[in-house]
Amino acid sequence: MSIKSITRAAAVAALYVVLTLLTNAVGLASGVIQVRLSEALCILPMFTPAAIPGLFIGCILANLLTGAVVWDIVFGSLATLIGAIGTYFLKKQKWLAPLPPVLANAIIVPLVLRFAYAVPDAILFMILTVGAGEIISIYGVGMLLLYPVVKKFAPKLFG
Repeated sequence: MSIKSITRAAAVAALYVVLTLLTNAVGLASGVIQVRLSEALCILPMFTPAAIPGLFIGCILANLLTGAVVWDIVFGSLATLIGAIGTYFLKKQKWLAPLPPVLANAIIVPLVLRFAYAVPDAILFMILTVGAGEIISIYGVGMLLLYPVVKKFAPKLFG
C-alpha cells in the first residue's frame, strides 16, 4: 500500500469518526433508529480502494469513541467492511454499488442490538429501521449529495 493510499484511508477514517460523533451528538449514531451521516462515505469505494480500510478503521474508532460494547465494535465494523468491499466490487453499477452496506448493516446490526444490547424489539422491525437509516445515509446523503461532488473531484482526490 502506497503512502498516498494510506493517507487517503486515514482521511476517510477521520471523516467517518467526525461525522459519527456529530451524528451521535443528536442521538442518531446508534440504537434501533440510526442515521449515521458517516455511512454516506460508504460510496467512496466506488472511487478508490483506499476507502475500504478507511471506512473499517473509522467505524472501529467511532464505535470505540461512542461507547459501543465489544460485540458492536467487532460486528458493526465488520458490517461496514463487508459493505465497503461489496461497493468496491459493484463500482461500475452506480445505483447497485451502495446496496452492500445497506444490506450488511440491515442484517448484522439488528443481531448486535438484540444479542449485545438486549434490545427487545423484533428483529424484523430492527432490520427495517436500521435498513431505512442506511438508505437515508447512503442513497439520500451519499448518492444524492456527496456522489456528484466526489465524482467531479475524484481525479484530483484519488488519482
